[in-house]
Amino acid sequence: MSYSYLLTGILIMALVTYFPRMLPLVALRKKIKNRFLQSFLAYVPYAVLAAMTFPAVFSSTSSFYSAMAGLLVALLLAWRNQGLLVVALGAAAAVFITEQLLPFLSFLPAV
Repeated sequence: MSYSYLLTGILIMALVTYFPRMLPLVALRKKIKNRFLQSFLAYVPYAVLAAMTFPAVFSSTSSFYSAMAGLLVALLLAWRNQGLLVVALGAAAAVFITEQLLPFLSFLPAV
């Protein structure tokens, strides 16, 4: 493979990732005054983070049941206004305990 193809590929990838970031900054130089648009844009980072994280929750453990236990504990702790460390440790503990108990819970259907 010649270096010209490699450099062309790198240049194309750089442009594809640079333009979506640069265009809003160039196009929207004035302050956004629309309250609906401001409110919508305020939630975009949280929505993107949730869309990237949520599917990984169900594939990160060996069982669907332990993933659900961790998710439910995390949601409960977050709903009770606990800090991020408490939520993460609580969810990890719930997954660990559920994984340890799963061999004894043979009545659960395989998912």
